[in-house]
Amino acid sequence: MKKIGVLFGKERTFPMAFIDRVNSKGVEGIIAEPVKIDKVVQGDAGEYAVIIDRISQDVPFYRAFLKDAAICGTAVINNPFWWSADEKFFNNCLAVKIGVPVPKTVILPSRDLPDDTTEQSFSNLSYPLDWDSIFNYVGFPAYMKPFAGGGWKNVYKLNNLEDFFQKHSETGQLVMLLQEEIEFTEYYRCYCIGGKHVRIMPYEPRNPHHLRYVSDFKPTPEKLKEMEEIVLRINKYLGYDFNTVELALRDGVPYAIDFCNPAPDADRNSVGEENFNWVVETAANYAIERALANKPGQDNLTWGEYIKRSANGQILI
Repeated sequence: MKKIGVLFGKERTFPMAFIDRVNSKGVEGIIAEPVKIDKVVQGDAGEYAVIIDRISQDVPFYRAFLKDAAICGTAVINNPFWWSADEKFFNNCLAVKIGVPVPKTVILPSRDLPDDTTEQSFSNLSYPLDWDSIFNYVGFPAYMKPFAGGGWKNVYKLNNLEDFFQKHSETGQLVMLLQEEIEFTEYYRCYCIGGKHVRIMPYEPRNPHHLRYVSDFKPTPEKLKEMEEIVLRINKYLGYDFNTVELALRDGVPYAIDFCNPAPDADRNSVGEENFNWVVETAANYAIERALANKPGQDNLTWGEYIKRSANGQILI
């Protein structure tokens, strides 16, 4: 029997629906269940053929467990080693190199010194920074947000220099991105599952949270194809099995705004019934596919094209 486990926190609609959907298909030798952990012993966590990870970004103990499971042969969705290494600034750097339009972005050192550091810890950092060049490059209005993490936490809209310095003084030890505002006419949130299944959802981030999937954007077939190609290219290089990519259209050009969402919102109450049914069905079919293909004792993780090409000494594109 090959088990498919779901590791989750307080969310309920997606994990339970996913488990029910997998089990309802009656695939011989496949069963889905919530992951149960009563101990984690080094090199001995191979109970599951597949684990869908929905919570380890918030629980370091779970991330360590998933790495242990991965080296024992579990196909963890998403790869916990890559997820631990990834962050939003790197993603933008990669996008530039693979030809995906992104907002002009810079990374900023934390406003306050990190714990256990002094000014001497930053001997290589010029201070003050070249603020004139930074602001001329990014422009205003702009957004400032943490270089890692998500969930619209610590996100600021900035209108001018004074606004920037006042808001930056509130960020403490957070390392922040300063990013060009894309004044969009259309906006889309796009599921990508298995690096091959894409669902492009009209999305209005300016609405209240519960109404963000309520919009009347109607992309042409040609624009849908263009956006799908961008979503697939991003996930091919990052290697995520389950991710969302947010695309903002300015002058008809899709800009990738946020594409590091390896535990994306999949709650029925926010994404809506049609999107919910798609993500449950597609995730269930993909998890079954990965379970059937699982080779016990071997590496069953997905590795992105960036890592694979780097390991082989190849050029990026």
